[in-house]
Amino acid sequence: MIKILELFGGIGAPRKALMNLGVDVKSIDYVEIDEKAVRSYNAMFDNSQKPQNVCGWNLKPDILVHGSPCQDFSIAGKQLGADKGSGTRSSLLYETLDIINNFGKWKPKVVIWENVKNVLSRHMKHNFYAYLEDMKSMGYTNSFKVLNAIDFGLPQRRERVFVISILGRTAFDFGKLKKKDKVHISKYLDVEYGEQHIVSQPSMLKAINNKVDGYAFKGRVPIIDEYCYTITTKQMRCPNSGVIRLEDGRYRYLTERECWRLQGFDDADFNKALLQNPSKPNCLNGSLYKQAGNSMPVNVLEAIFRVLLELGVEHE
Repeated sequence: MIKILELFGGIGAPRKALMNLGVDVKSIDYVEIDEKAVRSYNAMFDNSQKPQNVCGWNLKPDILVHGSPCQDFSIAGKQLGADKGSGTRSSLLYETLDIINNFGKWKPKVVIWENVKNVLSRHMKHNFYAYLEDMKSMGYTNSFKVLNAIDFGLPQRRERVFVISILGRTAFDFGKLKKKDKVHISKYLDVEYGEQHIVSQPSMLKAINNKVDGYAFKGRVPIIDEYCYTITTKQMRCPNSGVIRLEDGRYRYLTERECWRLQGFDDADFNKALLQNPSKPNCLNGSLYKQAGNSMPVNVLEAIFRVLLELGVEHE
């Protein structure tokens, strides 16, 4: 049995990935402050977790996974950074370091951290490398790489930095990750959608496929063709994951269900979450969009866990 601790756990992508691999997994605890995400997690995994803050937590997992808040690293945010003591949401990554340090001599064998690619930018990299140094001082060997969900069978161009820290001198070999053939997004789309998914806001219509070069955070909403862009916490904004051109010349947003699929969750997962977070008539379901946008891609985690399982990650 693999025991995991999910910090900033969202809707449980690490647990879902291990279950997909047929691993006997026990989540010894799950820490998530978003009450609606907790509802979805409990519905999917038959738990009775309660919303709780990550600060000061102390448990003993084989694998600790933390996708600490990215908003203050992100280009889409205000890039407030994550300096220790700054009070930003992204500075909560230091709470994870404190949790590991408080274990004393006992340590998790593996720590996985995922965040936006912008943590490597010249404005943010000092926080990133400070994290690596702290992990090294606690006896971990760090490896990191930018991984794109589109390389793992999800038609979503989503680039994220994954840091794999292994206790001892073993380095994680990203070259062993098993990638998958590209899949066309049409396999993930529904024929049915609501009128609320039609793009009608003048500001959004103006931004669709405008003349801004490339996909940038400067006001361009791309038209989805073979794949979408990063699933975001909101679709009715610019930037978003892109829009779909309809035969009548209109455009629509990705539906909530489609966003969950594009993060690697199946319809049974979505249906359980929807029961706990029901949609209002003729309205987009902001909770389910947010939960999808904040999640890690399940397929990427599956590939990472396959390599880790070969190394052996259980405490004896």
